[in-house]
Amino acid sequence: MDFNYPHFDTSVPERPSRTGGINVLRVGPLVSSIRRAAFQRQVPVSCDETLQFVLVQAVACGAKNILEIGTATGASGIALLEACPQARLTTIEKNASFAREAAANFAAAGVEDRARLIVGDAAEVLPTLSEEFDFVFLDGPKVQYVKWLPVIKGLLARGGLLAADDVLLYGWVNGEAPVPKKRAMLVRHMREYLGAVLSDGDLLTYVADVGDGVALSVRIK
Repeated sequence: MDFNYPHFDTSVPERPSRTGGINVLRVGPLVSSIRRAAFQRQVPVSCDETLQFVLVQAVACGAKNILEIGTATGASGIALLEACPQARLTTIEKNASFAREAAANFAAAGVEDRARLIVGDAAEVLPTLSEEFDFVFLDGPKVQYVKWLPVIKGLLARGGLLAADDVLLYGWVNGEAPVPKKRAMLVRHMREYLGAVLSDGDLLTYVADVGDGVALSVRIK
């Protein structure tokens, strides 16, 4: 099966792992295969350390109803369902090519009955959702994080966990590395997101230096 992909800008540095690679990703062979293919084609997916961290958080909170924003080719969604066999997944993907491959991968993994794949812009899809989610994995376009936060918060159950990926953006957000001029707006939006979740009285947030940064926010009110 052939799929067409848009071009992705990969001209950004990789941040080395501070744990020296000791955090090994524990997933099944199908997920590993999907991820290898994604990396080869430069499809944007989370690094091994980040995905392992997210899986641990989902299992620890006993996730039963998961929302994922940014399906890509389905590897993280499958991994979450395999790690949380009691859970159901709603996952949103704007790119139709990615969504078609993700659907095929969900079927190959035998989780299609637990995965609801919605093709569309999260800005339009999120307001149509009415159920509560106890775990949200936010891994879509970074400039949209702060714009989507109010509706995501409304969908997050009390005690639910929101994990937002790539919040440190190669060290630009926290000042470890100088911000390229063409990335200034992106960094500004991410700093706004972090400011919003860290100052929200309904959320308890910790920014973990894992992969390229994961912000964990628990809804406490």
